[in-house]
Amino acid sequence: MRVLPVLMLAFAAPLSAQTAPTVAPPPLTPQQRQPAATIVAEPAAMFIAACDANGDGRTTRDELTACVARSFADADSGHVGSIGYIGYADWALKWLGDRNALPSPFGVDRDGDNRITLPELEAQFASLFDRFDVDKDNAATRAELLTIRAGAFPEGGSSKKGRGRGAEPR
Repeated sequence: MRVLPVLMLAFAAPLSAQTAPTVAPPPLTPQQRQPAATIVAEPAAMFIAACDANGDGRTTRDELTACVARSFADADSGHVGSIGYIGYADWALKWLGDRNALPSPFGVDRDGDNRITLPELEAQFASLFDRFDVDKDNAATRAELLTIRAGAFPEGGSSKKGRGRGAEPR
């Protein structure tokens, strides 16, 4: 009689360990896929927008300059007047959202001494501000800070390099 409970346990364990097979959903057709984003914001543009001190939806050059100085002071914790490339990567992570976000330290470091100073960072963001301030009214609006893309890929193209429609061979 004792053999029966032991046999029941021996056969029950493998049965309870089995799971129902999972069924993958069918692939989406191109018409069912979510369209690619056509409105994007660069990390530097998001930073400029965040520098809007008075909350009026417009970042002035003065607001940007003060904001860059505050963010730089936060990164220059040793108060030496410059930060190295690793310190800049930490600054970029906090203020731009990613260590590798543009502008890169190589573009900001104008004198090539492998250190970023406040005047170098201010000059870089002044240049970016000039690019974003489309109407040249000395303020960057949210609309000016957005980048509008006509389409993510050429008609009939795909996201993989070399797979889109190109010019026909001659």
